[in-house]
Amino acid sequence: MMDWTDRHCRYFHRTISRHTWLYTEMVTTGALIHGDVARHLAFTADEAPVALQLGGSEPADLARSARLGEQWGYDEINLNCGCPSERVQRGAFGACLMNEPQLVADCVKAMRDAVSVPVTVKHRIGVDAVEHYEFVRDFVGTIADAGCNVFIVHARNAILKGLSPKENREIPPLKYEYAYRLKRDFPDLEIIINGGIKTLDEVELHLQHVDGVMLGREAYHHPYLLAGVDARFYGATAAAPTRDEVETKLIEYCAAELARGTYPGAIVRHALGLYRGVAGARGWRRVLSDSRKLAARDLAIFDEARQHLREPIERDSAWQSAAIEMLE
Repeated sequence: MMDWTDRHCRYFHRTISRHTWLYTEMVTTGALIHGDVARHLAFTADEAPVALQLGGSEPADLARSARLGEQWGYDEINLNCGCPSERVQRGAFGACLMNEPQLVADCVKAMRDAVSVPVTVKHRIGVDAVEHYEFVRDFVGTIADAGCNVFIVHARNAILKGLSPKENREIPPLKYEYAYRLKRDFPDLEIIINGGIKTLDEVELHLQHVDGVMLGREAYHHPYLLAGVDARFYGATAAAPTRDEVETKLIEYCAAELARGTYPGAIVRHALGLYRGVAGARGWRRVLSDSRKLAARDLAIFDEARQHLREPIERDSAWQSAAIEMLE
């Protein structure tokens, strides 16, 4: 989710769900050690709980970056061993790290020694043509011996050559059973499943086999899906916010960020799926995607956008449970 789940995106998602655990986009150790730390790590308390996802393969650099993450207030440090992009491969991290489980174990140990917050690992189930279950089982076992207790399993292989990152999210077949088997083989570990999950009904089915479910691009493109999470999975009794209430908070946030010099398009791009399924949503998105209107930095753009919504904006509980159309 590089360039997607930034602080603006996370604030927006938090207005929909209070309890969902949010993750940053992947931040490389080089960006933290040699770049602008505040730009990469600053976030508001309203976003919490938030996990910082790191990309890197040098134990000392990861330990230093994890320490920075803890100092900035993150609740978890996650090591990405699942990204298949060529840019990440050139840095010798991401999914290619699955071929070096002992190095990953060393990285995890270094980070755990550096911080008191949990250190977790996100990974695939295999690399290239290696598709047998024993590969991911042994990978998880090696990392678990280094003290990692939480594994986020994207239940697809990573194809390092020949497929784009987008194709890597769609072409390698999903093998949810591998994640289920990991939970059976390592009952004391927390296994979280990821990949191709689109509805809360599917989430509930997966939770019969594993401890948690990560939603990626589905949550990004259809964010109001998150409105059903708190009551269904966290026992929340408060009513979920309506889309109208979420938009009101978004406008308030935009006003505060405009005062800081933030370009409004950097914020609203994350919210374009809010009214998906509501009559007039296309027109609403079109107005809020107009670069000329956004350049004016005038929040009246929201009033213009809302003129396209032809139905009352209210929470439809039936839609939440049955008509859900949701980052990896």
